[in-house]
Amino acid sequence: MKSPLTCLFCAQIRRHVRVRFAPSPTGMLHLGGLRTALYNYLFAKANAGSFILRVEDTDQARIVPGAVEKLVEMLTWAGLKPDEGPTIGGQYGPYIQSERMKLYQDMVQVLLQNGSAYHCFCSPKRLELLRKEAARRGEVHKYDNKCRHLSGSEVEEKLSNQTPSVVRFKLDHYTESWEDLVYGPITYDVASIEGDPILLKSDGFPTYHLANVVDDHHMEISHILRGEEWQASTTKHILLYKAFGWAPPKFAHLPLMLNRDGTKLSKRQGDIHVECFKDKGYYPEAVLNFITYLGGGFPHSGLQVGGFTLQELVDKFSLSSLSTHSAKIDVEMIDVYNRQHLVRLLQSETTRRALIEETRHLVRETFAHKMLENIDLQNYTLSNEYIGKVLHWAVVRIHRLQELVETQFEFVWVIPSRDITQALQYLHSNPEIILQTISLVEAMDDFSSFQLITKQLKKLAKTEDVKFSTFMKYLRKALSGLDEGPSVAEMICLLGQESTVLRLRHTYELLTQS
Repeated sequence: MKSPLTCLFCAQIRRHVRVRFAPSPTGMLHLGGLRTALYNYLFAKANAGSFILRVEDTDQARIVPGAVEKLVEMLTWAGLKPDEGPTIGGQYGPYIQSERMKLYQDMVQVLLQNGSAYHCFCSPKRLELLRKEAARRGEVHKYDNKCRHLSGSEVEEKLSNQTPSVVRFKLDHYTESWEDLVYGPITYDVASIEGDPILLKSDGFPTYHLANVVDDHHMEISHILRGEEWQASTTKHILLYKAFGWAPPKFAHLPLMLNRDGTKLSKRQGDIHVECFKDKGYYPEAVLNFITYLGGGFPHSGLQVGGFTLQELVDKFSLSSLSTHSAKIDVEMIDVYNRQHLVRLLQSETTRRALIEETRHLVRETFAHKMLENIDLQNYTLSNEYIGKVLHWAVVRIHRLQELVETQFEFVWVIPSRDITQALQYLHSNPEIILQTISLVEAMDDFSSFQLITKQLKKLAKTEDVKFSTFMKYLRKALSGLDEGPSVAEMICLLGQESTVLRLRHTYELLTQS
């Protein structure tokens, strides 16, 4: 760790872009947090800079066990590998704030000595009374800065008596504008709205404001990209930089991500956790494209952004193109991006082979017990050729690969085990039509045309004096176990000759046995 007094009163020289993602380990990583991490990563890589992960765990009461490990796991899954961090190390560590306590305490002493901070001995009871009085008057509560005016002897006496205290920062009125790289010039006189903020709590732990500024300086952070909710605190942080004699980094604030009802995202919402999307089978590329769609950052934001790889997102990213408007999450849009990624995977021979292998594993895992009845059919169903054909057929019907093993697509992989009593009741009086259909399919040499197969099935229905719609209804049931779904001709095209014949023979055997 660098000495806390190094270059204390000199301007900071930053040789290259260094950004950080600094979450608190108080819950699962949600989409808003992932977006902040992504934009920091994109900005760093687009400028040949460094992406740092720092864990801000100074609020010890809210720490969730295992949260850091899950956080690292989700960033790794998304492809956002830090250049420095708790599990990687680096020359600016430690990267967990609770391991940097001496630095914060040393830096508070600097502020106390130069008159920028002071000890506050106000009791929790007095502060609560101030809050209640402000509420009674219909005013926003702010600390009245009482202890700022204590004499040196009064402070020394209270400290010697071990009176519990915190350290507060002396806020000055600051009406200069600072430049937000997203929102433009911002003027916010924080001292007119807030009382002097706490820097060091009575338990010796720093607040966010102190630890954040100290760490960003000592880790040589050049740019801070964070959520819009921190914009109001930026003036406070700039004043802290001035008190230390440091040059502040550049600031860019990201617009809020909101729920559909306009409320703020929360770590308590399970449906917006990154891990939730991972477990449901969404690809990280789809999730990343989805959140860039919500926040902009590209010359032509919107659906055109969909389908980009992480490297393509880096190449196209522009901080000046970030949106300044809050975005309401339409989770259904992530399905669109996931489908786009599936299409992309099918277009490359290398990724297509990997997708086929992933599908094969998924099918085996789901239907192994149902495939044992017919080894020949199993070998056919799990072949590269068949799985590839299914994927090309299904990509316009599904959004996630896992949907291919759900109930409506079970027929694609196994002979239907669902009750086909309805089909048997109708076909029992005319089982020969099944044999005729088997002969028809066995004679086919072209399984690429729905129209041709439909034409042949209509001819058979006419020959057998069967209403075509009724025939198709029960033939669909026999082939798939479904009452609704793709047309029979489409099923036959997809299943192919061998699987179609096996299914029809299975139905015929049930008919004749009954």
